[in-house]
Amino acid sequence: MKIDKLNQISTKKGDKGTSKNYNNESFKKSDILFETLGTLDELNSYLGLTYHHSKLEQIIKIQKTIQNLNSIIATNPNADFYNKLYQINDQDVDFLEGEIQKLLNIKPLEPRFTLPGSEKSLEGAYFDFARTLARKAERRVIEFAEKHQRKDLVQVKKYINRLSDYLYVLSCNFSR
Repeated sequence: MKIDKLNQISTKKGDKGTSKNYNNESFKKSDILFETLGTLDELNSYLGLTYHHSKLEQIIKIQKTIQNLNSIIATNPNADFYNKLYQINDQDVDFLEGEIQKLLNIKPLEPRFTLPGSEKSLEGAYFDFARTLARKAERRVIEFAEKHQRKDLVQVKKYINRLSDYLYVLSCNFSR
């Protein structure tokens, strides 16, 4: 079904400052839930831009995983369908670690600080900025997990932490 009516896009239910998670629980839009989801969306959107500058296919896989992260975060773990969601697992983290090691095997890093974006190529600068967004998203995920007592997000936190490491190594790999 095509979306061709405004009410298919805008329900106007959020005009009063509330919105719902995936299992239809209502929250204030100022809740850390929406800050977390928005920050992950910001990271994912920027990764899309980064993909267009780098043409690195692994970015598409990461974007899909981030969409899964959002689904997990936006769903109460007590909801009936929570266990039907794709759960982030060791293989997802292993993928990032494997990609990091491949890059380090090709080009070991120099043990020094670099100016983000300034000493590298345009692609490297995009990866640098994506890394900062991943770190920001990690802080939001941790805050959300603490405030909402979400003990189910251990793998999500591990994934987003490793993602920022991967983006750092990518930024160095795309240097001049």
